[in-house]
Amino acid sequence: MTSPMSKRSLLKLAGWATLATSAALVGCGKKEAAAPEAASGASEAASAAAAPAGPLKIAFAYVGPVGDAGWTYAHNAGRLAIEKEFGDKVKTTFVEKVPEGPEAERVIRDLVGQGNTLIFGTTFGYMEPMLKVAADSKDVKFEHATGYKTAPNMRTYDSRTYEGAYMAGVIAGGMSKSGVIGVVGSIPIPEVIRNINTFTLGAQSVNPKIKTKVVWVNAWFDPPKETEGAQSLLNQGADVLFQNTDSPAVLQTAEKAGKYAFGWDSDMTQFGPKAHLASAIINWAPYYVKATKDALEGTWQTGGVWWGVKEGAIDIVSISDKVPADLKAKVETVKAGLKDGSFVIWKGPILGQDGKEVVAKDAVADDKFLGGINFYVKGVDGAVPSGK
Repeated sequence: MTSPMSKRSLLKLAGWATLATSAALVGCGKKEAAAPEAASGASEAASAAAAPAGPLKIAFAYVGPVGDAGWTYAHNAGRLAIEKEFGDKVKTTFVEKVPEGPEAERVIRDLVGQGNTLIFGTTFGYMEPMLKVAADSKDVKFEHATGYKTAPNMRTYDSRTYEGAYMAGVIAGGMSKSGVIGVVGSIPIPEVIRNINTFTLGAQSVNPKIKTKVVWVNAWFDPPKETEGAQSLLNQGADVLFQNTDSPAVLQTAEKAGKYAFGWDSDMTQFGPKAHLASAIINWAPYYVKATKDALEGTWQTGGVWWGVKEGAIDIVSISDKVPADLKAKVETVKAGLKDGSFVIWKGPILGQDGKEVVAKDAVADDKFLGGINFYVKGVDGAVPSGK
């Protein structure tokens, strides 16, 4: 797993070596020692239920470092928005750089054991671990980003990142001179494939002959691999780069090469001001404030939420002065249409790579279709990695 979020000065990534250190539990900006792992799910739930009255304890599990300048940075900005909105009614903590898989389950159980009763897991790979812990911790409310499985005490939430990808694509289609644009992909799951396709559709709305090349790095945050992927795309003739990865490495690579690129998840302008065309951002604050309010007022319930431009969760910001006025106007028209519902991105006819319709003329793809995309649209080169 878009009103723009308030901007802080982005953290410098010269300290990537420091960011690679082991994950530390942080509360309100201060590091704390992690509590021992609870003995069992039942005792964890009892511990949470027996906690003395006080602030609502909220915890976040992050897949990357808070200084990634992208995905995790954006989630952490949402956490800070909770603190600003609710003050001493809440106490928030987070654990960064939590791997997807068994380690995630251990960390989430620790967070329950520490008395947190609202827990956010911010990456797709936490879905199964959170379900396990939720089953053992009935008095705790769990929120899972980008997933699709729920439980009585676990709901899902996501942002329509593909809307930001489409608006970036509109700019890319008008700015590319070679007719070739490139995407550095992270993990080949439907969410990421959907963003690649939608970026391409946006570019084709300006230049129908545009071609998109893709390099997969099989990681959400790996600056060296992201750099290599970006350079590979440049070597293949791409002159505008996009990404679904979490660091500014792609933008920085384009800057060094004298090409163009975009920021992703947050405003990355400062990392490559000459290359930067715009940033497609996520503002998690509206949803995090709503979820916290639900928990505080006793109105929280399970289900699923998928917010976009309409709800203030997705936007494209800091569009460069290098972008012509007509392209800017087209982006603003698209944004206005997404906000009021008059514009739909995935409306047919849309063709797959083989030229066959995947969305029929005048048909509109529903959320179920969008959530299961495992193919490339016409204009994207290569094949979706096998097994995805």
